[in-house]
Amino acid sequence: MKVRFEVNGSSVEADVAPRTTLCDCLRHHLGLTGTHAGCEHGVCGACTVIVNGEAVRSCLLLAVQASGASIVTVEGLADGDKLSPLQQAFQKHHALQCGFCTSGMLTTLHALLSDEPMADEDRIRDVLSGNLCRCTGYIPIVEAALEAREHYAKKQGPKAG
Repeated sequence: MKVRFEVNGSSVEADVAPRTTLCDCLRHHLGLTGTHAGCEHGVCGACTVIVNGEAVRSCLLLAVQASGASIVTVEGLADGDKLSPLQQAFQKHHALQCGFCTSGMLTTLHALLSDEPMADEDRIRDVLSGNLCRCTGYIPIVEAALEAREHYAKKQGPKAG
């Protein structure tokens, strides 16, 4: 089956079997290997991408279900060679060790902070509870997210009301 969607701002097309997951399509058909396949049951969060503004487990979504969608992967967070403010905060706070969970953490936090730029520590921890990390203990990840909030708040601008 032919699937078409927008990935990181570019229109893409792939020929996939009907049962191909979005994760496998991104990795094997489009070469976007930043999306990691971990548990393949939607539990670990390593495969999280942003589909139409929502953080989604790409191992649970078929590529054909994403047809027509706008998708952002970890590769789409940076601006060319310039890391996003969230990625810079991860680097500054040493919020990764082995790096396997990092792409899912970044996309999950990007979706959260894009929607709730001033999410507090409890909210950040609650949202990250669906992303498993065996290396960091989450403390530097939360610190990085807290630091990046200011960028997302500026990007969103003042709320009308």
